[in-house]
Amino acid sequence: MAFFAKEQLIAAAGSLAFCLLTCVAEAASCGKSAAGFQQWKVEFAETAKAAGVRGKGLAALLGAKYAVGTIRADRSVNKAFSGSVDDFMRRRGGSAIISKGRSLKTANAALFGNIERKYDVPAGVLLAIWGMETGFGASMGNQNTVSAIVTLAYDCRRPQFFAPHAIAALKLVDSGVLSARSVGAMHGEIGQTGFLPGNVLKYGVGSRNMRDTSTALMSTANFLKAHGWRAGGGYQGNMGAIAGWNSASVYQKAIARIGEAIDGR
Repeated sequence: MAFFAKEQLIAAAGSLAFCLLTCVAEAASCGKSAAGFQQWKVEFAETAKAAGVRGKGLAALLGAKYAVGTIRADRSVNKAFSGSVDDFMRRRGGSAIISKGRSLKTANAALFGNIERKYDVPAGVLLAIWGMETGFGASMGNQNTVSAIVTLAYDCRRPQFFAPHAIAALKLVDSGVLSARSVGAMHGEIGQTGFLPGNVLKYGVGSRNMRDTSTALMSTANFLKAHGWRAGGGYQGNMGAIAGWNSASVYQKAIARIGEAIDGR
């Protein structure tokens, strides 16, 4: 499914809001514990209103809870991407991802063929990301999405990065893509391939329902193409696009290895 003109306008508006919010977030307050979170939400609501968030989104913001589990996961995130590529792949079940990825590629040949024709992105990298992020949809998380992303926008560690994603999540609530009760991964990632809310807003296609497999895979391909993926570049020539998905070098190299093995390239 292609972007429609309306979705292109929404994406452009989202980009503008991201730029505006990043500047605002530099001067915004933050916190290192649950103390002050309630007051911060009231202040952040004004920023959200200025960025175009409406009633349902604002209600979801004010109802968000400080996500202790998200903070705990965020404090150990660097450890998760430590060690060699071989060690990382063992921890994340690289061999199993390759095996199941090959089966899924065969079983869904028409879908992956359509995606590659439209976006120039092969099945292997999409299956590698899908398997790495959620075990092919088996583990999409049970953390409240709005609470997770709002907590990270409040936390002093990386507010400039997460504040725009918090605004995007609230806009997705306004549009009905998310609800105040939606759940996902610990850092607010959504759906089959673990999209952050801002990326759903900018690169999501069709319904933007990232729990739907075909929508998530097409949206992931759209993301990679927008980040420079080019046909004929191979995996080594497209590492920059993979880096757009995840900045950890060990993750990027693992995705390339797994994708190549699935594609048989």
